[in-house]
Amino acid sequence: MRILLHRADGNTAPWIEDFAAALPEAEVVVWREGEDIAPCDYAVLWSPPPALVPHLQHVKAIFLTGAGVDAIMKFNDQLPPVPIIRLGDAGMAVQMAEYVTHAVLRYYRRLDEYEQLARERTWKPLPQHRRNDFTVGILGVGVLGARVAEALRHFGFPLRAWSRSPKQIEGVATFAGMEQLDDFLQGTRVLVCMLPLTPETQGLLNRARLQSLQQPAYVINVARGGHVVEEDLLALVREGHIAGATLDVFSEEPLPPQHPFWDERRITITPHISALTLRTESVQQIAGKMRALERNEPVADVVDRSKGY
Repeated sequence: MRILLHRADGNTAPWIEDFAAALPEAEVVVWREGEDIAPCDYAVLWSPPPALVPHLQHVKAIFLTGAGVDAIMKFNDQLPPVPIIRLGDAGMAVQMAEYVTHAVLRYYRRLDEYEQLARERTWKPLPQHRRNDFTVGILGVGVLGARVAEALRHFGFPLRAWSRSPKQIEGVATFAGMEQLDDFLQGTRVLVCMLPLTPETQGLLNRARLQSLQQPAYVINVARGGHVVEEDLLALVREGHIAGATLDVFSEEPLPPQHPFWDERRITITPHISALTLRTESVQQIAGKMRALERNEPVADVVDRSKGY
């Protein structure tokens, strides 16, 4: 078995070591631009450069080292008709639950405002938010979104979730389809975006939709920057309709130093770290799926190309 490996950061040695432990029968080949390589059975990558794509024509399957698929789907027409398999959980769901829960509780307990008061050396207790008025809406409830809902349920917040197709989640009011999106947003005060990025969800959170959130609203985006029209979000923050935003993803990453988000104290910025890929767990999951494919067994987390995720 030959595995084609690409890492944008160039840090391939630990991955090779983990694959040697998980799949000792496999040979791992690192792709480097300009080098000729013999055909491989499988590819393991995340965001391939265009020059890599022709080398995928002979693989049996393409494995992604993340849950999102937008970085590979932009080459969809150039890819061979083989399964594209994203990571399932692999330790990311609990990280996402930690990040989102922290952000929600920070706004609920008004810790963002206390941080500002502390910088001003002002001692000023603030009225507590009413829990029943602090409805959290999760936009996208796949594996990660469902884990976030489970974590938040323990704190007693009213919860709602929106998905493309109908889902039933214990303790959560669910909405589905574009015809129910407005109702979902209008009843939401804290919006958590966890959608896959597709042509249909690009720019989904524009001024009109963000403005329909209950005031004062909060936005937490841990999905992709392309979901949010950034200038619309910034305007609503400055106008006071959105009281705070916690953003882990952006249309351009790294976020340019001149971006106005840096200057807005009500926007909290983190560098795309809400759910990091855990290498050892990921390799073990990928190796198990490769062995299943070799036995002609079905595997989970295959991307539906017609949906884009």
